[in-house]
Amino acid sequence: MNSPTPSPERRAAALTYEPSDAQAGRAPRLVAKGQGFVADEIIERARAAGVPVHESRELVSLLMQLDLDSHIPPALYAAVAEVLAWVWRLEQRAAPAA
Repeated sequence: MNSPTPSPERRAAALTYEPSDAQAGRAPRLVAKGQGFVADEIIERARAAGVPVHESRELVSLLMQLDLDSHIPPALYAAVAEVLAWVWRLEQRAAPAA
């Protein structure tokens, strides 16, 4: 089965937020970004690793303007916090009841 042809307009960005970042008071960091085939690869690898994929064209547009390996700027804290809260809720639903 052939995979669909990627749209050149499709864009994706990946963030990481390590416990050491939180302890040091640092913001999440941009670790990948791209469009077309690169965006598809970012999404595919995230899903294969069990990483939730959140769709927000507006946030991706802003993240695409950042340099790789940079921490997100304060202007994006609220938007990224919403995504992190969404991921946390997903993880809580998926966690087995203790």
